[in-house]
Amino acid sequence: MTGLIRFTEGTYNIQGKPKSVAGITFPIVEGVREDVNGMYVTVDARGVRGFPERNIKIRVSAANSYAPTDGSAVLHLDAARAEESDIEIKERLRKRFQVLTDMTQAAKEGNVKAVIVSGPPGVGKSYGVEQQLAKSDLFQQIANKPPKYEVVKGAMSALGLYVKLFEFREKGNVIVFDDCDSVLFDDLSLNILKAALDSGKRRRISWNTDSRLLANEGIPNSFDFEAAAMFITNIKFDHVKSKKLQDHLEALESRCHYVDLTIDSQRDKILRIKQIVEDGMLRGYGFEPEATGEILDFIDTNKNRFRELSLRMVLKLADLKKSFGDRWQDYAAVTCMK
Repeated sequence: MTGLIRFTEGTYNIQGKPKSVAGITFPIVEGVREDVNGMYVTVDARGVRGFPERNIKIRVSAANSYAPTDGSAVLHLDAARAEESDIEIKERLRKRFQVLTDMTQAAKEGNVKAVIVSGPPGVGKSYGVEQQLAKSDLFQQIANKPPKYEVVKGAMSALGLYVKLFEFREKGNVIVFDDCDSVLFDDLSLNILKAALDSGKRRRISWNTDSRLLANEGIPNSFDFEAAAMFITNIKFDHVKSKKLQDHLEALESRCHYVDLTIDSQRDKILRIKQIVEDGMLRGYGFEPEATGEILDFIDTNKNRFRELSLRMVLKLADLKKSFGDRWQDYAAVTCMK
């Protein structure tokens, strides 16, 4: 949304004191929306004297508290309400992540042999999976035994994949490929994975090429794979354009349960961030509820200017607030925004 608007009423809090914006003109960023504190309009305050050099939320008491200076139409509350509500989005996301937790546990118990998890970076995909696996592996830790799962990140060759699958081949083990997309884009790796996750009772994997590595490590040229595998990726399989790769990925997807976290918009991502923070993500910082709310409000107001919109950004902002007190937003504008 673009254009200039002039307010007939509205306030912005500066150091805890409401400042009237009546008669002031701002570039509009987003029309009227509503949260637990009432209605607000997001504007770009850069260059407007007496206001911060960033996007800010102007609190208003009515949807007609402002008007465009050029006579054009702007989004009011009725249009915003026609969309899926924030509460509905949060509930949808909470259910999706609960499904992810349950599917992770099912993989650990050997009832599910493969799961693909698709969603954007920085929304807690990996954290939720690792947390559940660590919880399920607690007795292994108490007994000082090696964990029965491993998270693999980064690039991996087909031979490296074969070796890793052999290492964790026994039932009850889980291998998590976290943003390890090289195994999804390599023909040989995909063929190995298709064998490992086959729907038959016996999942036999073979390496029919001579390998000094296998010989030195005493790894056979074939073995039965009885464990489970999980793939955490930013890729949406149905968005891949290569026909050849589509065929391979469809063959893999047919062997797996596919969990799409449905975080497809900026609004979805922001509400997921709010959800995690409200669930206690920043509890260790010792902030008062008002301080946590200030961070969330800052993220929502400046969502289009951050270098990255993610849970990692939340931690960066919390670190700045802990270090610089009331000046933290100035430092955030320099270090976290484009």
